[in-house]
Amino acid sequence: MSILTEYEQKTKPKELKRVVGLDFSMSGLFVDSEKGEIANYPRYYRQALEKLAKAQRILSRRQKGSNRWEKQRLKVAKLHEKVANQRNDFLHKQSYTLTQQYDAIVIEDLDMKGMSRALNFGKSVIDVAWGKFTKFLEYKLKNQGKKFIKIDKWFPSSKTCSRCRLVKKALSLSERTFQCACGFVLDRDWNAAINIKMEGLRTLEE
Repeated sequence: MSILTEYEQKTKPKELKRVVGLDFSMSGLFVDSEKGEIANYPRYYRQALEKLAKAQRILSRRQKGSNRWEKQRLKVAKLHEKVANQRNDFLHKQSYTLTQQYDAIVIEDLDMKGMSRALNFGKSVIDVAWGKFTKFLEYKLKNQGKKFIKIDKWFPSSKTCSRCRLVKKALSLSERTFQCACGFVLDRDWNAAINIKMEGLRTLEE
C-alpha cells in the first residue's frame, strides 16, 4: 500500500458547514459569495513590466553567447523568477486562508486560455494565474478532507438573479452592477459568486 493511499485513508471527510463560492475577477483574482470581498491581487507582472522591458532591450543589444550577454540573460531570468515567487506566495497565502475558513469551495470550471483568446485578456490572465490558484485550493482542501467543487462553465452565474433566480437574456461586460426586474440590485461579481455557491450546493444534493 502506498504512503499516499494510507494518508488519504486517514483523511476523513469533513461535514460541510461552511461553503463559499468564488467568482473569477480579472482585476482582483476573485470575489467571494459571503461578503462580496475581493482578493485584491497585486499585478506583479504589470508592476515589473518596465524593468523587464528595459532588461530585455539591453539583452537584445548584447552579442549572443558573450559574457555580457550571459550576465544580462541571468538578470532577466531573475526578474521573471522574482515575479513568479511573488505570485506564488500571494496565491499560497490566499488559498491557505480560504481552506482554513471553509469546508467546501465552489468555482466555475473556466477555460482561461479560451477566455484569453476570445476577450483579448492576454497577459492579464497570465498575471492573475487563476489556474494555479485553483490547483492550490484543490490540494489544500483534499488534504483536510474538504470539498473542492467545480460547476459547469456554461452555468449563467452572471446573468442569474441570486434572489429570484430569473435569468437575464443579455448582460454586457461593461455592466458592473446587476439589476433584476424583481428590484434586486447587487455588484455583478458578488451576485455571480452567490449563484456559484448555490449551484455548487445543488450539485452536492444530486
